[in-house]
Amino acid sequence: MKISPPGRSAPGASFEVPLEMLAACHERVQNQCATLRRLVPHLARHGADDAARSAAAAVLRYFDTAARDHHADEEADLFPALIEAMAGSDAVCLHDIVGALTADHRALETHWREVRIKLEAIAAGGAASLDAQDIEPMITLYERHIEREEKELLPMAARLLSDDALERIGRAMRERRGIAPPG
Repeated sequence: MKISPPGRSAPGASFEVPLEMLAACHERVQNQCATLRRLVPHLARHGADDAARSAAAAVLRYFDTAARDHHADEEADLFPALIEAMAGSDAVCLHDIVGALTADHRALETHWREVRIKLEAIAAGGAASLDAQDIEPMITLYERHIEREEKELLPMAARLLSDDALERIGRAMRERRGIAPPG
């Protein structure tokens, strides 16, 4: 079973280009969701073997840290910057998008808490029960959520946000992770 290493940036994505960094995080979320999908049949065939325990631990690490930080990046920095920068007809659309995406974050966190319990047991070598119905609601919501962000929110952010606003967002993203600014 291949495990996607958590926390790796896509080539070229950095906090100096925060919209690209957010998009790169979407790819990492999708990789972790794919690992979850592969884990279901793997557990059915092999139980909580070394590969399953390792995969479960990697997914736990990712969603407990990077995914949580990603939601905070959006809610604490990107969404407020967009609302501040909005103009004209963007206002109603943007409020709807931000409200829906924030509600998605709460629903994703609820799904994650449920999946997390099962993954903790697997990572510990215990119960090897993980079914598609355990993970698909979270994965399906992430797929819809990411699609909306990439088709609607990020293009709007690229159009509306100033270089200064993007720099502030990137700085906040670094600080949230305890990463020093580039030298």
